[in-house]
Amino acid sequence: MTEVGKTPWHLWVVGGLSLLWNAFPAVDFTLTNLQNDFWLSQYNEEQRAFFLGTAAWANACWALGGFGSFIGSLLLLLRSRHAVPAFLASAIGLAGVSYYQLVQNGETLKRLFGQAPLYTTPVIWAVLLALIFYARAMQARGVLR
Repeated sequence: MTEVGKTPWHLWVVGGLSLLWNAFPAVDFTLTNLQNDFWLSQYNEEQRAFFLGTAAWANACWALGGFGSFIGSLLLLLRSRHAVPAFLASAIGLAGVSYYQLVQNGETLKRLFGQAPLYTTPVIWAVLLALIFYARAMQARGVLR
C-alpha cells in the first residue's frame, strides 16, 4: 500500500460512506422540487412554503451543493481526479445555501425549524471540508487519476 497510485483500503470506506451521506441532499433536492407528497408530508404548510418558495439562485446553489457532493463521491470511488473539483463546486453551492438560509432567512428558519439548522450546517461543512482535503490528499498521492 505504499506504492504510489495503489488504492488504499480507506478510499473504499470513505468513498462508500460519503456516497451514502451525499445521496441524501440529492434525493432531498429532487423530491422537494418535484413536490413529492410523501417527501413533503413531514413538514407543515409553512415549512413547505419556505422550501418551495426558495429563490431561484438559492435553489441552483442547493442543486450544485447536493449533486456536486454526490458526484464527487462517485468520482472518488472511480478514482478520478475530478472528485476534487466536484467537491469544490459543492462547497460553492453550500456557501450559497448557507447564506440564503442562515443570513438572509435566519429568523424565518429559526422560527420554522428551531435551532437544528444552526447545528446541522456546521456538521455538513465539516464533512464536506474533510472530503475536499481527503480527495486532494489522494490526488497528491497519485491514487486519483
